[in-house]
Amino acid sequence: MQRAASERTAWVRGAGPTGSLAALALAEAGWRVHLLDPQTPEQLLQRRRAYALTHSTQELLIQLKLWRHLSSCCHPFRRLELHDRGSKASTLFSAPEAVGWIADHRPLQQHLLEACHQHKAVAMHLGTGSSPSPSPDDLQVIAEGANSSSRDALGIGFRGFRYRQSCLTVQVKLTTTSSSSDDTAWELFRPEGPLAVLPFGAGVAQVVWSAPQQRCQQRCELHPEAFLAALNQALPPAAQAEALLDQPAWFPVEWRLAPRLGRGTTLLCGETAHRCHPVGGQGLNLCWRDVATLAALAQQPELGARQLVQRYGRRRWLDLIAVMIATDGLIRLFSNGHRLLLPIRRFGIALLDGIPALRRLSLNLATYGPVGMLLTGAWQRPNNQPP
Repeated sequence: MQRAASERTAWVRGAGPTGSLAALALAEAGWRVHLLDPQTPEQLLQRRRAYALTHSTQELLIQLKLWRHLSSCCHPFRRLELHDRGSKASTLFSAPEAVGWIADHRPLQQHLLEACHQHKAVAMHLGTGSSPSPSPDDLQVIAEGANSSSRDALGIGFRGFRYRQSCLTVQVKLTTTSSSSDDTAWELFRPEGPLAVLPFGAGVAQVVWSAPQQRCQQRCELHPEAFLAALNQALPPAAQAEALLDQPAWFPVEWRLAPRLGRGTTLLCGETAHRCHPVGGQGLNLCWRDVATLAALAQQPELGARQLVQRYGRRRWLDLIAVMIATDGLIRLFSNGHRLLLPIRRFGIALLDGIPALRRLSLNLATYGPVGMLLTGAWQRPNNQPP
């Protein structure tokens, strides 16, 4: 016998950005939600990361009535310069409102936790190992991240591989030659790996620098002046780093995917289910498209937890596979100096640069994913604008 919609209860394990947003999405759909995490709120804020948010993410946040509050910590960029150092080719993506937004982890996470705390349907159990136990018919959402113990307890694997590249991340003060530098993000494809410059405004930016792991470790150990010199050799001439605003840190990069996205009344969400290279800023947006699917299904009162988990897996699978294959393909195509690939890369970027409709199509692919783009009609939208 199905429960009444008003009695449906969900347990979200993991209160990072994806878990917190999943809790809010379920609460907005009328579920009673328990949000659990062994970390305290202050520990959850400590992660050093910047996120590039797309229009699909903005649409989800508007739907959940969160954008008005979160937009204050999201800096828009209206230009995205793409450069391939190997083929010497480049192109520019632009949009009147925004190509996307850059958000720092700490204020974004803080806003989400505050929204959960203020929502009457969300009970928070943070920083404690003890909490109430779910009933067998309750929905459980696992958003603990790539090292999820709950996923392992379900007997669901996490298959894939570790890239030879790692990612070094650091916040810097930029000096630029352009008045539009605060509105510009850069994606530089280099033989050792991609390098992204994500603007926060006021001349501050997050650098995400991919390279072989040993090289990342060595760069993190450099004296600040030596590090800045090495970084400025990699950065475009129009944007040079004049000061470090935090300590460089590195993390490994993996391609991993769970062979199934749920079992019984439990589903996997975000990096508990998938992890891809951060090229193109797909990471958090892909996780939050999981939340968008969960939000849509949670609004259907006839669905019990088991039916919801089954439909969630079917709806998410194709998008995940397509995006993860695409990001891996980009890395394999551009992170090498193979001479036979250089003409292909040069020709492809020349096509993008010469055909505005193709730039629009590729930007919408990155924003919505191939499946979402077809379902929403985003491929027809000019300048990546939301409906």
